[in-house]
Amino acid sequence: MAVRRITMQDIADSCGLSRNTVSKIFNGRGAVPDATRRMVLERAQELGYRQLPEDDPGWGDPSRQNIALFTSHMPSDYHFGTFFMPAFAAQLSRAGYTLMMYELTEDEFRHCRLPARMSLEQTAGILGIELFSREYVDMICSSGLPAIFVDAYAGANTSVTKYDLISMENVASTMALTRGMILSGAGHLGFVGDTAHCNSFHERWIGFTLALREAGLNLNRDLSILDRDGQEYSDPEWFRQKFLKMPALPDGFMCANDYIALRVMTALKQMGVAIPGRVMVAGFDGTPQAAVVEPALSTAQIPGADIGRMAAEMLLDRIENPDRPYRTTYVGTTPVLRASTVR
Repeated sequence: MAVRRITMQDIADSCGLSRNTVSKIFNGRGAVPDATRRMVLERAQELGYRQLPEDDPGWGDPSRQNIALFTSHMPSDYHFGTFFMPAFAAQLSRAGYTLMMYELTEDEFRHCRLPARMSLEQTAGILGIELFSREYVDMICSSGLPAIFVDAYAGANTSVTKYDLISMENVASTMALTRGMILSGAGHLGFVGDTAHCNSFHERWIGFTLALREAGLNLNRDLSILDRDGQEYSDPEWFRQKFLKMPALPDGFMCANDYIALRVMTALKQMGVAIPGRVMVAGFDGTPQAAVVEPALSTAQIPGADIGRMAAEMLLDRIENPDRPYRTTYVGTTPVLRASTVR
């Protein structure tokens, strides 16, 4: 009986890597992290692969083993980053990199400075999450390191960029949620959130206004809360005061995310306003809290873990192929209609 020959594809599958990465190690073409190279060679020996390369300490660049994650604040439990971060880190670890997290100080962020304890010489690439300053993004790009951003500043989708961007899809799901409220009888709707806070909020605002236009409904800003993003959005009492100043409560609120929507619901309950009987509420993100609040919150589910894996793959590809055209990738989201918008 013939013995099956072990191939590079077998080694790649066993290590959870692409065949292209394994091929680089055996053919000496292109830089591969030293830890990845060692893992592949050890696995090849275990599988009985015969065509091992001669040892060449020049392959790979062991001085650049870190991926730097920059953020203005670490994602909370109300953020899709809760699922994004572990998936992103695991994918990098399998490729031999270590993820270094840097929560920027207010001074570093305002003055566009790299974190003081970061070493450019030991960094192979940068991920930016919750970085909504165009100036800071431009500074990162000027470092010359490969970079990918998850979401970005408002209007990034219409800018000429020198980085890769990955984002959840925002417009279609917001339109679907808004349509759901309209089909449930809403004739007057408001939006809650700073439309200039980030690109995703801006696109959700666009989806909201497009759904109104599609239904032949007027946009009434007096029924919306569009203040600049800040701590106020954490305070149900602040929302209550905003509601009291409106000419009348709308039939429903489309909120920029679940965190805001849950505070809006708290404020309405404190006012004795029935949800959804008097006012419907929808959010965005698909957080676990949205499913357990009473009534359950309609939202758009973001596949955070999938975005994390895809972001890691895009950054690793950028490191290996720095001259490829920059990419903007949207990952589909899923509208989930629940009791908060169903009458």
